[in-house]
Amino acid sequence: MKRKLAFLMAASLIATGALAGCGGSKDAAADANQDAAADANQDAAADAQQPAETTGGTLRMGTNATFPPYESVDDNNNVVGIDADIAAAVAEKLGMQLEITNMEFDSLIPALNADQIDIIFAGMTITEERKESVDFSDSYATGIQSIIVPENSDIASPDDLAGKKVGVQTGTTGDIYCTDDLGEECVQRFESGVVATQALVNGQIDAVVIDNEPAKAYVAANEGLKIVETAYAVEDYAAAINKGNTELMDKVNGALKELKDEGKLDEIIKTYIHE
Repeated sequence: MKRKLAFLMAASLIATGALAGCGGSKDAAADANQDAAADANQDAAADAQQPAETTGGTLRMGTNATFPPYESVDDNNNVVGIDADIAAAVAEKLGMQLEITNMEFDSLIPALNADQIDIIFAGMTITEERKESVDFSDSYATGIQSIIVPENSDIASPDDLAGKKVGVQTGTTGDIYCTDDLGEECVQRFESGVVATQALVNGQIDAVVIDNEPAKAYVAANEGLKIVETAYAVEDYAAAINKGNTELMDKVNGALKELKDEGKLDEIIKTYIHE
């Protein structure tokens, strides 16, 4: 027992001497370890403050709220309608907050290209011309370009528009189609479908070409107008996203597919469009 105690004491003395001889190096190593730990903690804290890549943040939507029932402004100055509801459902799927900016229709694509907004939901039709400036999501609705005329008009089909003065909303597919088909001299552009329809009521133009759903709303609000039975064109609506933003595009298309599979898209559309 004494031999064992003596051995332990000797070992203790040796260890103490070794520690005394290397004290400076151990202190430096300890300091280095403490600095590294502090740096690691700071990095972890900084990472924790960064927003998640796949969720969180704000989805900035641009629209032109003169296009009921896809988008309009309610009595509280909120943008409401099919596009607003679909965008809200998409944002919820992505774990994001939705922010809507209302602007002129022909300002939407420039605003998107300037990174002032992230996405356009505005009853926007997929066209080759627009594809040069933006990428389109999968289509979420089908639209019809209709012709509004006075009830006593002799215009009964798109062919009858030749040589007539036709009102359109600037930058819409109605504008594009009529300019291509009828010529610049036959087209009169307005800032909204409401203003174009009022010009028709006042006798300033012969017809208005615009999407069918807002056309029905404008006819209902103005006596003496009707919609021509033959549609001008059938088209697909989609969300527009900046070219090359594949990350957002993939997320939006994924969300739209989920909403379609769940029946939510049809539910939203049927809330506003009763056939």
